[in-house]
Amino acid sequence: MIYICVGLGLVCVIQAFYLFRFAVSIFRVEDNIEESLDVIDTSYGKISEILEKPLFYDSAEVRQILNELNRTRAALLYVANVMTNKAENSEKEID
Repeated sequence: MIYICVGLGLVCVIQAFYLFRFAVSIFRVEDNIEESLDVIDTSYGKISEILEKPLFYDSAEVRQILNELNRTRAALLYVANVMTNKAENSEKEID
């Protein structure tokens, strides 16, 4: 009987160790995602400021760059929305 208790205790300690490592890695990923969202938000704001300025040079290349900036701004917004919506949905599922 004592061997079974010691064995189960050892299994619980091993499981707790790996559970702790897994939780720490999840928190690191969450912190990295939050930092990335902050960078995306800053970039989105700067791109929006640039796009609000009137364009005085009527070249095709400048128009292409402006269109690419619009596409990039839309892509940044999409990525941020997808990441935050998934986070909000998982929080609702937990509650």
